[in-house]
Amino acid sequence: MFSGWGLSWAGWLDNRRGEWWLGAQLALIAAHLLPVWPVPAFWGLVSWPRLLFGFGLLLLAFGLIRAVQALLSLGASLSPLPVPKQHNQLIRTGVYGHCRHPMYQAVLLCSLGVVVATGSLFHLGLFLVLAMVLRGKARFEELALRQLHPDYVAYAAITPAIVRDCPGLDWRCIE
Repeated sequence: MFSGWGLSWAGWLDNRRGEWWLGAQLALIAAHLLPVWPVPAFWGLVSWPRLLFGFGLLLLAFGLIRAVQALLSLGASLSPLPVPKQHNQLIRTGVYGHCRHPMYQAVLLCSLGVVVATGSLFHLGLFLVLAMVLRGKARFEELALRQLHPDYVAYAAITPAIVRDCPGLDWRCIE
């Protein structure tokens, strides 16, 4: 599953397979480990409400479940880079029948879960920037998918990109 990804030092230098998109994504995900800001006292609270904390953890769990579903669906076609493997399969069933980029959806669900669980404005900013990076990465990826799979255009026309009916994260028009 992890072989043939095409990662190379040269690629990190010249972005030949979209390595910079991956690097930005990983940096933003890692930044979620930074401390919460502002602390709950900023909001006039001794601690963040347990209901919001629990709901945030639930979103995080749903994100992790979606990630596992996407990983299992992709199988040998899995790659962290936005340029797909040369002999990949176009998966349109399971979670890929609901959105074209369920792994990106999973990452955003996890990020949103952290925001809701902590009430952190800093993490809200990370979530918004992460959404923009994943949108860019997905659109970069789709250029290659259109070249590899002639039927990708029809799939993209009817299947939401990342989040259904969310401006910026759902583009179904044929370009």
